[in-house]
Amino acid sequence: MSAKKVYRVIQWATGNIGARALRAVIEHPAMELAGLYVTSSAKVGKDAGELCDLGRKVGIKATSSVDEIVALDADCVVYMPAHTDFDHVCRLLASGKNIVTARGEFLYPGDMKPAERDRVEKACRAGNTSIHSTGISPGFITEALPIPLIAEQRRLDCITINEYGDNASRNSPDMLFNQMGFAAPPGPFSQGMLNHVKHDFAGSLLQLADAVNMPLDDVTVEGEKGLAKKDVHIAAGIIPAGTVGAMRITVAGMRKGKPLLRFRANWFCTRDIDKDWELLDGGWLVRVEGDTPLDVRITFPVSKEDYPKFTPGLTAHRVVNAVPVVCAAAAGIRTTMDLPHIIATF
Repeated sequence: MSAKKVYRVIQWATGNIGARALRAVIEHPAMELAGLYVTSSAKVGKDAGELCDLGRKVGIKATSSVDEIVALDADCVVYMPAHTDFDHVCRLLASGKNIVTARGEFLYPGDMKPAERDRVEKACRAGNTSIHSTGISPGFITEALPIPLIAEQRRLDCITINEYGDNASRNSPDMLFNQMGFAAPPGPFSQGMLNHVKHDFAGSLLQLADAVNMPLDDVTVEGEKGLAKKDVHIAAGIIPAGTVGAMRITVAGMRKGKPLLRFRANWFCTRDIDKDWELLDGGWLVRVEGDTPLDVRITFPVSKEDYPKFTPGLTAHRVVNAVPVVCAAAAGIRTTMDLPHIIATF
């Protein structure tokens, strides 16, 4: 029996999710950490084990030099920056390194800006490499899970993926109040926020619709707000009565005037609002309407104390587990529909 391949992997960035991915790469029996790129000068020169709380050194020190990373011999880069740099992406791909990432720009080639798509595809051809975007949401819940659910159908009317996020215990005032708009007075939904969510999830809906031979005519987005009925004290501060205590954003893939595929984000800081919304505990409810209707509920059986330590793995682990299939894929931007199942090995 031939020995199993060991993949040489570079970790790019060590934020909350990147650090979890780094640890997963180090601990993976079929992976060897080949390099580590960081954006913070304070992290340069530190051992990779220190930057992911591994409890031991691994002999790979962090660098902020793109040239050093590009020059390394590696099979794949786990690309986890806060923002995508197409110059960096194309250099990595052209140098012969595959990329797997949680960045949403590469979910669906047909939804990319043509110039950016052509540039990435050219780099893939030059390096005989592929790039794949995945994670938990979008990714697993919007692509991988619907595939077996649709396999039970011979008539598909609609799939609705409801995501539930209770933010009451999240002590992140800037994110909740300034970026998301909780505790704001009534008013129009931020078009920038709607466009951001639509951009994140449209790629999943488009590729899934194409795969089942029901291409979409359009992808729409709609935002709704629920106002708190009374003052609510949460970890990040106060939600005054009459201000935004919950929000619902629906990205809908439309076909022949009706929604065929929908992702609906239900994010809230209180359930005591002026809307009759079903706001479940964290997780997802996937509802399949067809000739074999299905409801699938996913929750997180972890304590509140363990929750902050648990959540980074939701995104990071699927990305790391995708390394072997991405390395084996044909050159180009590869979607979930192009690849075989991502199977974790231990």
